[in-house]
Amino acid sequence: MPPARESCHWDTPIAKSAHMTSPFASRGSSVPNGIVVVDKPPGVTSHDVVQRVRRAIGSRAVGHAGTLDPMATGVLVVAVGQATKLVPWLTAADKSYEATIRLGSQTDTLDADGTLTATKPVSQQVLLALAAWRSNGVAPLLDEVLSEERSRTFQLPPKHSAIRTEGRRAYALARSGQPVELAPRPVRVAEIRLVGCSDDPPTLSFALVVSKGYYVRAFARDVAEALGTVGHLTALRRVCSGLYTIAEAVAPDAPDLSSRIEPLADAACRVLPVARLTRAGATDARNGRPVQRHDIQGGSTGPTAWLDEQGELIAVGEVCPEGHGRVVRGFSIVR
Repeated sequence: MPPARESCHWDTPIAKSAHMTSPFASRGSSVPNGIVVVDKPPGVTSHDVVQRVRRAIGSRAVGHAGTLDPMATGVLVVAVGQATKLVPWLTAADKSYEATIRLGSQTDTLDADGTLTATKPVSQQVLLALAAWRSNGVAPLLDEVLSEERSRTFQLPPKHSAIRTEGRRAYALARSGQPVELAPRPVRVAEIRLVGCSDDPPTLSFALVVSKGYYVRAFARDVAEALGTVGHLTALRRVCSGLYTIAEAVAPDAPDLSSRIEPLADAACRVLPVARLTRAGATDARNGRPVQRHDIQGGSTGPTAWLDEQGELIAVGEVCPEGHGRVVRGFSIVR
């Protein structure tokens, strides 16, 4: 049986466990608040990575922004301490992937961790298209299929997914042999590029930039179906999540993991528009009171990172239609 796919996109922070130790605890310093980008290895869940970070820093206040399946590798944005409050905005960002699809065989999970459920020959027409693309980069059949996928606005999720249906996770129903009925979900495709292929075995490799909620496993299913066969993912690597890239990622067991945590204010400024509060505005925001518009310098009408005059993150706030600002999510940092 393949490893369990996780049931949520982030782990709720809970009280610090007394038995945990960390470099921070040994120095008597406080647990950090910020973001660390982890390069998730294959064969572990995103929750496994969170557990490793928890042990490294000695705190349960750790979550992640966007689950990767056990087979997948790459960028996992991990929020530490108060940065867990930024997770809703971190998960909303587009994701970039490198993916390889094997044509002619399908698994129940639509990836290499699953059990083989179907095979179907790959037509000579498709094999000729693969050969043509390798020869001169031109294959009208493949272009047509990818053009359709680029215009996709709704996608049917895999049956083995964490989506709830009738009060249960879809993957739990699928594993128990019960029928799984899922509705197509809105998605957006920013970019899909064919970057490689082979014909023995028949495979296609892609670079994708897609919205939150887009399943690359479902992409493998749909591309194969459009080519008259079946297919599944054999490799998946996330190379970007929003502005966080694989170039800045660290191994989950890296000895310098704690020192690689991006400070909270820097992380908020990376993911959100920024506004400065006057002293009076910062005082109001800290106390959860409405903030006068003239006390908010810059920013936008949507969710914005509110910084005080010293550059400390006070809140994620927004300007209401009535003209004043309100706190959407407050931050309490002990200096």
